[in-house]
Amino acid sequence: MGDWRLRREFEFSGDTVRHDAFGQGPPLVLVHGTPFSSYVWRKVVPELAGYHTVYVYDFLGYGASRKREGQDVSLTAQTRLLTALLDHWGLESPGIVGHDFGGAVTLRTHLLEQRPFSSIALIDPVAVGPWGSPFYRLVQEYTGVFKQIPAYMHRAMVAAYIRDATHKPMDEASMSPYVEPWLGEEGQDAFYRQISQNDQRYTDEVEPLYGGIRSPVLILWGEEDRWIPPEKGQQLHRAIPGSELQTLPGCAHLAQEDAPEAVAAHLREFFSRHTTPA
Repeated sequence: MGDWRLRREFEFSGDTVRHDAFGQGPPLVLVHGTPFSSYVWRKVVPELAGYHTVYVYDFLGYGASRKREGQDVSLTAQTRLLTALLDHWGLESPGIVGHDFGGAVTLRTHLLEQRPFSSIALIDPVAVGPWGSPFYRLVQEYTGVFKQIPAYMHRAMVAAYIRDATHKPMDEASMSPYVEPWLGEEGQDAFYRQISQNDQRYTDEVEPLYGGIRSPVLILWGEEDRWIPPEKGQQLHRAIPGSELQTLPGCAHLAQEDAPEAVAAHLREFFSRHTTPA
């Protein structure tokens, strides 16, 4: 899937969201994080589509979905979007995978929106406070300034930021689709908008509910994750009864780039044990 493109559109609160589905079998929804898009799953989807119907989409204000001034791209808005997409796809209790902020969206959708999932996999999720890098806090304090920096400086910062998410260096061809959605006046505004709106209160309000999760849960964590330390995975594992924790050697926060085959293998094995055939 070298030419990653989402072919379908969904209208949500006046905004266009891009989505798609691949393969055939029990439904499996993949939820990306920040500052990424569904592109993060491009090497994983082919490994799963032989066993599942795999649903992917780009968050509001991310990837190929619409970006606009004044847009609500908070975790609350992304939670409402996932809930609406589940209805649009006609999925009542699919398997689901959430990475980074996608983990927070998955958990909020399950626990606050009361949407059932047959089984849940979380990959280096934003789920346990405190979280937020020094860069994140700086942008939140000076969002207006960052929106005005020269385009070439912005591009360099976004690229450096994303490169720090992998353990193995990414080549330019792989990196470019991560960076491009955040370029230009619209993209630059959107990049800093999503950071300014992402607040720890969105995980604080759901974290006390983790003990009530009854679906099977797999937690995957990159052993070299510099964004969210593996200790957070241990905390989450203790908070969710019966959860499984597997670490990924040689992987940082973006394990889908560092070891896509290993990620897919863990997911296939887990969902094969916890999915009812279609």
